[in-house]
Amino acid sequence: MDGDVTLPNAMNASFWLDGSAWQVPDYENADTFVAWLVGAGLLVIDPAVPAALRGELTDASLRTVQRRFLHATGVTRGAARQIERARYATLLLKRGDSIADVTYAAGYFDQPHMTRALKRLIGQTPAELRDGSEELSFMYKTEPLATP
Repeated sequence: MDGDVTLPNAMNASFWLDGSAWQVPDYENADTFVAWLVGAGLLVIDPAVPAALRGELTDASLRTVQRRFLHATGVTRGAARQIERARYATLLLKRGDSIADVTYAAGYFDQPHMTRALKRLIGQTPAELRDGSEELSFMYKTEPLATP
């Protein structure tokens, strides 16, 4: 944790990890690679993270959950919620929903609030997202987060 490890090379585009040769992941198979790591027990999910994303209470204090979330993901729970809200708003805008409807549906206070958030997190304004044809790489997730 918080350090670097050089893994020995195996054969072409693979490396040794935990006594096995693993294919170096690329953009196309990164999700599969993570699933393999989870299946091998080399990568675990802190149960506090999905519970916090769903807005569920746990036995731990709020501060403990916040600390565990930050440690596991590298971002605060609030930042993760902002990212998810921006992704959801982007999906609605790309679908053709009106900016006013998306502002309400995604839970923004007003249109300038949504515009600032989308410009900062996505790099485009709501009008650019709605009217543009540029493909965005994160559109696989379509559901908004649960409200706390």
